[in-house]
Amino acid sequence: MLRVLGHRRRLAALAAGTAAVLAGLLLPAAPTAQAAPVQQTRTATHGWTGTWATAQHAAYDPGTSEVTVRIPVRVSAGGSSVRIRLTNDFTTEPVTIGHATVGLREGGSAVTKPRKLSFGGKSEVTVPAGAQTASDQVRLTVPALSDVVVSLYFPSQLTHISQHWMGLQTVYWTSDGGGDHAGDADGGAFTRTDSTFPFLTGVDVRGGNAAGSVVALGDSITDGASSTTNADRRWPDYLATRLSACTTTAGALNEGISGNRITAGTDGNPSALERLERDVLTQPNTRTVVLFEGVNDLSWGGATGDQVIDGMKEIARRVHARGMRLIGATVVPYRGWGDWWTEAKEADRQKVNAFVRDSGGNLDGYADFDRAVRDPDDPTRYAAAFDSGDHLHPNDSGMKAFADAIDLPGLRVARDCPSTRVRLTPYRPSLGTGGQGTKITATLTNDGPTTATGLRTRLELPDGWTAEPTGGARVRTLGPGQSATVTWTVTPGSDTTWGTHPLGVRTSYHQNGRPRTDADEVDATVTPVPSGVQAPYRTTATTDDAQFAQNGDQFAIWAGGQDLSGWKDEKAAVYLPRAAPAAGSVTARVVGQTGSGPSAKAGIAVANDLTAPEKGGYAVLTMSAQFGLEFLTDSDGDGRLDTWAGGGSSYHPAWLKLVRDGTAYTAYASADGTAWQQVAAATVPSASGDGDAGLVASAVNLNYPGQTTTAVFDSFSTTK
Repeated sequence: MLRVLGHRRRLAALAAGTAAVLAGLLLPAAPTAQAAPVQQTRTATHGWTGTWATAQHAAYDPGTSEVTVRIPVRVSAGGSSVRIRLTNDFTTEPVTIGHATVGLREGGSAVTKPRKLSFGGKSEVTVPAGAQTASDQVRLTVPALSDVVVSLYFPSQLTHISQHWMGLQTVYWTSDGGGDHAGDADGGAFTRTDSTFPFLTGVDVRGGNAAGSVVALGDSITDGASSTTNADRRWPDYLATRLSACTTTAGALNEGISGNRITAGTDGNPSALERLERDVLTQPNTRTVVLFEGVNDLSWGGATGDQVIDGMKEIARRVHARGMRLIGATVVPYRGWGDWWTEAKEADRQKVNAFVRDSGGNLDGYADFDRAVRDPDDPTRYAAAFDSGDHLHPNDSGMKAFADAIDLPGLRVARDCPSTRVRLTPYRPSLGTGGQGTKITATLTNDGPTTATGLRTRLELPDGWTAEPTGGARVRTLGPGQSATVTWTVTPGSDTTWGTHPLGVRTSYHQNGRPRTDADEVDATVTPVPSGVQAPYRTTATTDDAQFAQNGDQFAIWAGGQDLSGWKDEKAAVYLPRAAPAAGSVTARVVGQTGSGPSAKAGIAVANDLTAPEKGGYAVLTMSAQFGLEFLTDSDGDGRLDTWAGGGSSYHPAWLKLVRDGTAYTAYASADGTAWQQVAAATVPSASGDGDAGLVASAVNLNYPGQTTTAVFDSFSTTK
């Protein structure tokens, strides 16, 4: 539940949420007896408009048979009928689909009343290697920005899968031999997951209010690299949200492929020129293309600025020959991304961007993505607010900035679009419980030619939070080209859980005689503040800088310490005396660990007496950035952790479990708390009776003097 705060401190309950979208599709090669034909021209689309798509570009051997896959996708434009498109482009063998359905997502892998799909009137379709096909129309009301689920059953051996590998979306599979579950409403049969889009290349709608679609042709940035998984926060998703607010809307199709270039391609990743016909020019009812490529060509691809420009001109010629518009996007800064940046390459980037901004008629307009995210103090780099951390790919806020940089009227597709926007900053605010509050600012901008009147701006807060207006005038009108700000000091409730919480803002206004709204949302992180722990929990530390906090079932530990094995035992712990049973388990979830070197450890600890490990039974199971899972035990009862097992990659959140049977200890780990993998087993001869059980952290800062670590846990339990 969210609370809404107006500039005059009006409070009311509202629900908040941000939807986002992605899109695109492919058209088929020559039809077969089994595969329904699809026309190759843009005009022969029979009223279909693309609402979602992805660029298939590689294949793999799954080594499975008689399986069903369930693929959720977020559509852009809505309609009253739907069809899907499938491709087998990148395989060497035909694929048979015995049963296919489509429906609206209920949640997770569940579907509301899945509708059976047919292909040329038949339930089964075989798609030859290198071919594509489309289903027949099925009546289904598809709201804009909704989740549609496509289910495909493969009745025989599945030798190869044509795929788009970076889906950034959970895709659900049955187990090998699981059978036909395409028609299931519930998702119980789908026990395996991955994040690639298999065979599905497009979803089309008809009967809606879309005037056409916009295709985003790009590389990994368009593909969504570094945006939040399962959140639909790629820049074409944000563009789809903006388009959905227009009176006449448009589909937004994402044809990004990670590593894509204009000037050259590779096996499994054809160049933008090579895939232009397949991924762009044959999309149903496409009106405009946004070209956002070039950074891979200039950085590691070895191309010159002139070569990139020549490629853009060729794309423009071919796009215009089909009667479509082409909007160019400037190449983003990338200094700091590995060792790829040089002064000479920067000069080429500036040359390409100068062409995009003034193309002499080759382009029909441009979106200045470079200007939207660059650091004003160093234009060769991303601004910190938009940088994901690798200095090439934007974070979610950067993705939103790209979508905001696109002039909707210039796309010439959607009509009567809102031109006044509201955006919150900071983009990722950090707030402490019990602190003095954090300033949150809403910036309103009118990019349109007419005045916006009657503006009302409200801040949306989680229950128990407070906000006080602290700056900015009361904004009621906003003229063309004007902007204004409103600022609040926001304080979380004292019992707010640590972690991410949504903060939203909503603005309503009138423009051109119509009521309009716009909204924005940011992820606010609530961080723990040292405050101690409550009984029956206790603390112990062998470092001078240890601090602790408890918030219900959540715990935080701040700790230094040179090491936690062998010659040193420097740590801080929150523990329960006599809670580690002689036969039973200790389980905890490590949410995250920050602020120290790569060897810092956080996890669970047991001992006969955690305040005096030399009394025996000492064992620790932790996660560290450098070494992954680490299972440390004391083999001789001297209070030193002298045995080690584990390894693998580091991940958070991490579920950790120690199972004890007398002196036999077994360590387990899990990413979801359900599927457990054994790390190792060890004997701890000095263990006796019930011991202490707790949460532990150490900075392991021998090579990082003075550093401390902050470890956050949100689950801790013991069982007999």
